[in-house]
Amino acid sequence: MTTLTTPSGRRVIRCYAYARISSDREGAGLGVERQLEDCRTLAEDLTGRDAEYRIIEEFEDNDLSAYSGKPRPGYLRMLQGLRDGLADCVLAWHTDRLHRRPLELEEYIDVCEPRRVETRTVKAGHLDLSTATGRMIARQLGVQARYEVERMVERQKRTREQMAQHGKHFGGRRPFGWEKDGLTPIPEEITLIQEAAQALLAGASLRAVTAEWQRQGVRTSTGGEWEPTELKRMLIRPRNAGIRDHRGEEVGKGRWPAALDEPTWRSLVAVLTDPARRSNVGRTARVALGTGLYLCGVCGNSMIAAANGSASKVNQLPSYRCRERRHISRRRDLVDDMVQLAVLERLSRPDASDLLAEREDPVDVRGAQQELTEARSLLDDLSAALGRGEMDLRSWSVASATAKARMAAAEGVLSRAVSVNPVAGLVTANSVDEEWNGLDLSRKRAVIAYLVTVTLFPARPGRQPGGGYWDPSSVRIEWK
Repeated sequence: MTTLTTPSGRRVIRCYAYARISSDREGAGLGVERQLEDCRTLAEDLTGRDAEYRIIEEFEDNDLSAYSGKPRPGYLRMLQGLRDGLADCVLAWHTDRLHRRPLELEEYIDVCEPRRVETRTVKAGHLDLSTATGRMIARQLGVQARYEVERMVERQKRTREQMAQHGKHFGGRRPFGWEKDGLTPIPEEITLIQEAAQALLAGASLRAVTAEWQRQGVRTSTGGEWEPTELKRMLIRPRNAGIRDHRGEEVGKGRWPAALDEPTWRSLVAVLTDPARRSNVGRTARVALGTGLYLCGVCGNSMIAAANGSASKVNQLPSYRCRERRHISRRRDLVDDMVQLAVLERLSRPDASDLLAEREDPVDVRGAQQELTEARSLLDDLSAALGRGEMDLRSWSVASATAKARMAAAEGVLSRAVSVNPVAGLVTANSVDEEWNGLDLSRKRAVIAYLVTVTLFPARPGRQPGGGYWDPSSVRIEWK
């Protein structure tokens, strides 16, 4: 390796300066910049009559932990430069800025020792990795750094568990519906959550609600646009019902006001997590009013959207056909018009309010909530007894399984507690036609599914009475 010298004859020590900070909440990089300033000052202080410590390149990893094991781009570039023999010294604010993991430290030693690369720090002094004593000191500092960060992780974990047990919010991304503190509600966002829940329980789709929020300019708590998957995640979180969850489990009542009552929230969760809601995006089934709702009069299977007519796409007509076999194929527009006219005529009658009557026995919401509270209390008591050594693990497992079964049964009851009648908005509207035209496809389908059973039969051949070829008697509409 060629030794560089200054015109005055001083040896030039080529230095890399490295800075890292684990968390940069402001995002301004001020932490790493202060470290680099101290490294520059250190280089000046080390420079003397015989040698000049000259920083030839600076590396930084902002908002990256050395403990997590995630790749640090700046550190890896610096390490490669050391392997290539491009520097003689590494300057850092402290050894823990370089390493928090013994494995990384050993790799660093393997690179620096044969090349006689110095390591000098502002706070921990000089580490001579070319000697056994220097390497021992470096390893001791590494063990100490590892110990400190593990203690910090333990404290943070325990703090989060205590906050969860007491129903407190412990930071992170602002929850939609509440201020950054997680406790103060934002009325406009709470109203949006409530309206979305009502719409979805009335049969609306996530895609329809998302599109409406995008049209209104509603943004996520980080300022992004809503997508159906993100909307679903937000709506099914226990926080909306005032329930604190930790590591995916409900742990008690939160200290913030709920956006939804628990029966409504659990019913909403049951609807949104129902596997029957899943369907392939972009298929014609998504744009047909009667797909999956209308029935085949020959075999009883449901009808699907299709195209019927000549081989030429120009002459093909949108239609419904039997899902299993080609028993029946009927023009989609004529069937849908007939069904919609029948529904609108029924909703326009003076006795339309009768359609709001409940069809099933009411759910014992209060009883289910009491059962849920008692089961949760029992689980807490059992956990406390286990912790005090008053019962062994096997006894706790048996007793807690019973309590968890009681909780699951109560939650199941509450998940069926709220069903919003899909025709409610139509019955109370000033103009049924205008209200119907303003509904999205998913809401119209919910109304049809609630009110009628539509069965399609083979049409009578030839010209029908009245001169046309459409046979209205092949469509049977039965009111539920």
